[in-house]
Amino acid sequence: MKSIYVVRHAKSSWGDLTLPDFDRPLNDRGQRNAPEMAQRLLQKGVAIDLFVSSTAKRALQTAMHFARAYQQPAEVIQLHEELYHAPASVYSDVISTLDDKASSVAIFGHNPGISFFVNELCSTRIDEMPTCGVFAVSAPISHWADFPAATKSFLFFERP
Repeated sequence: MKSIYVVRHAKSSWGDLTLPDFDRPLNDRGQRNAPEMAQRLLQKGVAIDLFVSSTAKRALQTAMHFARAYQQPAEVIQLHEELYHAPASVYSDVISTLDDKASSVAIFGHNPGISFFVNELCSTRIDEMPTCGVFAVSAPISHWADFPAATKSFLFFERP
C-alpha cells in the first residue's frame, strides 16, 4: 500500500512586487499555517517517509515546515524543478519515479496544476486546492511506477 499527501504551498507574500514569482516567500499566515497543518497530520497518525517539493521558494518553505514537524532535516526534501507550475501529468510522472522504499509521500506544489491533479486521483472532487490544503489518497500498489494507473482510495482532505 502506498499513500500520497498532496499539499499546495502555504499562503505566499505579494509584499515585494519586484520579486519574480518563483522567489516569492511565505507570508505571515503561510508561516503559521504550514506548521499547523503538519501538526494536524501528526495528530491523525500520518507517517511521511518522503518529502517531495517544487523548487519555488514558497513550496520549499512549506515542505521545510512539514519536514521540521516530522523531525527531519531540510536536506531530506527531494526537489523537482518540474513541479513549478506543473500540469497534472507532471505530478503523476514525478510520483511514478519515487523510491519504492517510501510508502508514504508528501508532495508540495502549485495551482492550478495541483487542483487538476487531485481531481484526477479519485471520485472525490474539490473546486480548488486552498493554500496549505492537504488531499490524501492511497493505492494498493508496491511500486510507485504503478501509481498513475492504480485505483486510488480517498483518505481525507484538510485545509487550514
